[in-house]
Amino acid sequence: MAGAAVPSALLNVYVALVGAFGAVALTASFVGGSWPSLTSAAAAPIAFLAVAAVIGETRSLPVSRNEVPAETISTSTPFVLALMAFGGVAVAVAVQAVASLIDDLVNRRPLRKSAFNTAQYAVSVVVGRAVYAGMTDVPFFGGPARVDVDHLGALLTAGVVMVVVNRVLVAGVVSLATRRPVGAIIREDGWSVTATHMVLLSIGAVAALVAQDGAGVLALLAGPVVAVYLTAASAVRSTHQATHDSLTALGNRDRLYRELDRLQELSGRTPSAAPGLVLVDLDHFKDINDTLGHPVGDQLLRQVAARLVSSLEDPTAAHRLGGDEFAVVVAGGLEETQRTARALLASLEAPMRVGELELLVRASAGVAVAPEHGADAETLMKNADIALYQAKVDRDRIVTYSSEFDVNTVERLQLLADLRTAIETGELGVQYQPQVDLASRTVVGVEALIRWQHPTRGPVSPDDFIPLAENSGLIAALTFHVLDAALAELARWRAAGHDVRLAVNLSARHLSDLALPRQVTEALLRHDVPAPSLVLEVTETGILSDPARVDAVIASLRALGVAIAVDDYGTGHASLSYLKRLEVDELKIDRSFVSDMGRVSHDYIIVRSTIALARDLGLRVIAEGIEEEETAVSLHALGCCIGQGFHLGRPTSPVAILERLDAERQVALPTPTGPR
Repeated sequence: MAGAAVPSALLNVYVALVGAFGAVALTASFVGGSWPSLTSAAAAPIAFLAVAAVIGETRSLPVSRNEVPAETISTSTPFVLALMAFGGVAVAVAVQAVASLIDDLVNRRPLRKSAFNTAQYAVSVVVGRAVYAGMTDVPFFGGPARVDVDHLGALLTAGVVMVVVNRVLVAGVVSLATRRPVGAIIREDGWSVTATHMVLLSIGAVAALVAQDGAGVLALLAGPVVAVYLTAASAVRSTHQATHDSLTALGNRDRLYRELDRLQELSGRTPSAAPGLVLVDLDHFKDINDTLGHPVGDQLLRQVAARLVSSLEDPTAAHRLGGDEFAVVVAGGLEETQRTARALLASLEAPMRVGELELLVRASAGVAVAPEHGADAETLMKNADIALYQAKVDRDRIVTYSSEFDVNTVERLQLLADLRTAIETGELGVQYQPQVDLASRTVVGVEALIRWQHPTRGPVSPDDFIPLAENSGLIAALTFHVLDAALAELARWRAAGHDVRLAVNLSARHLSDLALPRQVTEALLRHDVPAPSLVLEVTETGILSDPARVDAVIASLRALGVAIAVDDYGTGHASLSYLKRLEVDELKIDRSFVSDMGRVSHDYIIVRSTIALARDLGLRVIAEGIEEEETAVSLHALGCCIGQGFHLGRPTSPVAILERLDAERQVALPTPTGPR
């Protein structure tokens, strides 16, 4: 008996009853049984069988089960059976009790479990001896006795009864703990367990038959027992490998489905046992594998698995489905499943150390519960996956399934497939929004903005497809499509004599990619653009996504000469500490503060304070969302040098940008006055 017992009055009564019967069996055996003399001829064979029984018990093999407590196959069985016939009931019960106690001590099992183990073994041996005595002329309390060939049938029958009683008593505990039928538990793994026990019982019968010939003859049986043990161990390993993930030792997808089916079946009799399912997927794990290598990724996955298990009352509830996706089965309804989801994600909040690296792992979770979200394992799994997908897209860490997600999911999946095609075929375009000097009203920079003209849907908003790209692995291709196209245009503008800056947005995933500086360097060299002409815009959320790697990436980019701008400043949940920690070049005040600063006093104060902060830190400041002249004038008066917004220029084509740059240069040229 292993694992955590479920608090239950009926379970407590059952354990107490088995304990009481065990105590009676132990007392009766010790008091009524015959004890062989240490000098008798039987002492040496009995001692050999006793030592072999203890060794066999401490080398038990667990039967693969989804639940705990679980049954074990013990190679002590043949030696205890031989002792029961040859040494007598007192010796057999005593040896089995000692072997069980030693095994419990070695495995540090609680006293309650150890007492149950000792009791159920004592009952099994006593019942087996009773069957043997009833089928032969051997008295129940008889001492060491010769076993004849005529007794082998009775001995094998007694052995079968002993094993069956043991299995039934353990199945009773499992049934009460997991609310499964006793018959289903006994049938599970029945063939493999039965075959192993029959071989062991046969060896036990032979051991009883040759025991009177001395310990030397008994030693010849060590080989067959070891062979049976190794064969059983191999079978147990194969079974375990078939139901467990080799990297994390968690249950695999097949085991998950079996557990969901089991709880679905149980919920028909006990509605409160209806399963809930939590799917957990790590955010941006692909970047870790791509940047740091699979060995680091594997170590991180093992740590994640350990963290998830530590947050659960039942460690067998956790499964790994593959990659960076995990699943946890919960019996307890929607509220308990949501609580479990929160606990799982909370367990990942502390940084994880892999070698010299300290990594911050974030995850998203999708929740579905039966029967509301699925009457079978397959439907429940599908809907939990849909909820997980929604959590990724909406940037909510935990999302519970809703039927409205089905339509959205189908549409988004189609849109994702179309986006993949658009990247491959060059269907995506780039527009450029001017960044204007608020004093001279001339263009000093542009921001590159991705645009998608879908062949059938028409214009698709970036808010619809950028999150898809971020959560599908397409964001890298999308970003470098924009970077490459924008640098090509910037090179043309520079060739025409216009020295302007180019701003390109980076996702949080890219900001923690240690390969980013090399890729940016290659793009700058390819288009012969100097690094100071490029500004990479990042968000506060991206800066805090993985501080250790972000610091390194930003430092490398600035070492190249590339400028770093904090986009949407003021809208994140970050403190100002990152401005102290990181070297950045530019703050972009978010449009939500700028657009209403003339009408909302709090917005005006925030903008004024941000401009003052940026100036004091030596940072360039750009105000986004300028929609009217009064706002531009107010910003310039506050000391903001650069503005961006529809009032100053809408996103437009590269040709239109070049025409505006040319026109501004013509205005800036001095008017010819003729020869003097």
